[in-house]
Amino acid sequence: MKKINTVDAIGYVLCHDITRIIKDEVKDTPFRKGHIVKEEDIPVLLSLGKEHLYVWEQKEDMLHENDAAKILYSLCENEYMHPSAIREGKIEVIGEVDGMLDVDVERLCDINETEEIMIASRSNYSLVKKGEKLAGMRVIPLMVSKAKMEEVKQKAKDKPLLAIRPFVLKTAGVVTTGSEVYHGRIKDTFTPVIIDKLKEYGIEVSMHVIVDDKSEQITEAIRTMKEANVDMILCTGGMSVDPDDVTPLSIRLSGANIVSYGAPVLPGAMFLLGYFEDDTPIVGLPGCVMYAKATVFDLCLPRIACGIKLTKKDIARLGNGGFCMQCKECHYPNCSFGKEIL
Repeated sequence: MKKINTVDAIGYVLCHDITRIIKDEVKDTPFRKGHIVKEEDIPVLLSLGKEHLYVWEQKEDMLHENDAAKILYSLCENEYMHPSAIREGKIEVIGEVDGMLDVDVERLCDINETEEIMIASRSNYSLVKKGEKLAGMRVIPLMVSKAKMEEVKQKAKDKPLLAIRPFVLKTAGVVTTGSEVYHGRIKDTFTPVIIDKLKEYGIEVSMHVIVDDKSEQITEAIRTMKEANVDMILCTGGMSVDPDDVTPLSIRLSGANIVSYGAPVLPGAMFLLGYFEDDTPIVGLPGCVMYAKATVFDLCLPRIACGIKLTKKDIARLGNGGFCMQCKECHYPNCSFGKEIL
């Protein structure tokens, strides 16, 4: 830090805030610590009585926080996003489309282990809307070494830390199972719930059929929908170990490869996920999806809607954060349910 004449301060970085007070009119801070003095600032500074300023001594091996923030943003930058204006050394990432936020959590953690560096994002797999903030980044000190920023670049490995995955699935077929619905003894209240959930992702239920608890009927309905080239197939009901529940068997007989029958999530333990050879997803939904606001289906659907093929490991990882507290007033997704912390 050094003291210099204000008229000689162009290009230097302020070490302190400069306050402006006009009695009965204004009290503000027109220049904050870290501000780079510009030519047009000189008359204003002089009018505030600042003949001298404390500034950072410029060194070739150091970067200003604003320049460092630009580098951190470049490590996150990807399609469908843009940076905010820099404010007090911080840049925020703004989304340009609706979709799902995909965070490379391991590399993000690796970078945040670097002293004087921070990048904070929204939770991985969050649903995001156009215009929303996704992340923010800055360095901790006012100046940071260029060597430190090179270290961070190496950790990033030339691949963006963030991505917005647009929803790509457009159509779905729903197979409603259950003799009680098939014979008209009760009304189908499951399908309307599915329609509403899928609508949030831009997916239309283009095919719907109600079948009895008979494996051959369920299997035939699934195959018919597969031949119609719907983007995903959902089967409701018949997912438990009850002797009349044959949906899991029927899904296997339809030709799908089962990724997981059962998930470490409550509610939603009887969830089934499979894929056909062309990666068309098929999902077996337990009854809880019909009445609970947040279930395993809500944790998996964002990635499925983006065309991401889930694995057995992906399902297993849901167990960390997969216990819903069943709050009297549900605030999902603004809660801990489904928020995996490594």
